[in-house]
Amino acid sequence: MRVREEHWGDPERDPGGLVRAAVDAGVRVLDTAEMYGNEAVVGRAIGTLRDDVILCSKFGVYWGDSGRFDDWSVRADPATVRNAIDGSLKRLGTDRLDLYYLHHRSDETPIEETVGAMAELQRAAKIRSLGLSNVTVEDIRRAHRVHPIQAVQEQWSITHREVEDMLPVLAELQITLVAHSPLGHGELLGSDGAHAVTIARLAEKYAVSAASLAVAWVHNRARQLGQSVTVLPGTTRAAHIRPNVAAASLRIDDEDLDELTRVGG
Repeated sequence: MRVREEHWGDPERDPGGLVRAAVDAGVRVLDTAEMYGNEAVVGRAIGTLRDDVILCSKFGVYWGDSGRFDDWSVRADPATVRNAIDGSLKRLGTDRLDLYYLHHRSDETPIEETVGAMAELQRAAKIRSLGLSNVTVEDIRRAHRVHPIQAVQEQWSITHREVEDMLPVLAELQITLVAHSPLGHGELLGSDGAHAVTIARLAEKYAVSAASLAVAWVHNRARQLGQSVTVLPGTTRAAHIRPNVAAASLRIDDEDLDELTRVGG
């Protein structure tokens, strides 16, 4: 989300360097969105590594003219679906996306119409799989009846666990959960409160950073609940890539995992 044109040449944040470092560390899923305004940067950063990554993007959320962060709207009608994919493919410099998400549910366009149009993109070989983000359980069931949904992307962190209510239907339909913002948009780091104190103490116990522990919590919580998950830490610095990857293998003791879960609630 935060990879930007002005980062080219920055030793830590250069987009091309970030992608190469991520791939070298074993990362394969790269996620962006039309709304982020950086698809062209991501496409250039991927370069010759296109066949080495699972490239994902999203459509349907559009900024208003005010420039305010809360000024956005959703368009998910079939015409928007068809126009959006062509724009994303051009900016990303590729002929197909491996996973294409509806970025946010629409109150105006029935999700069946949106997913039906997305399925047409798959038949046209412009996308390989369909995903949903910022949706409800009912949305998922209705969409899945039109076409199989491969992934659902929602926030999941120590302090944001609403997605856990979705897990039974995701398991039933064999849909992978893609968990964004495992650091709670930064609120888990450097903040006051019981959760910050607990995270800092347990991070010291496991000899990792608070950020790594927060990412590891998502992986461990998913294993505890029997849920398949792909975690998106939103890395923008090369130095953070290997710790984020290593967090997937960090096993948190059950007692500590439960304490983190309680303090976050």
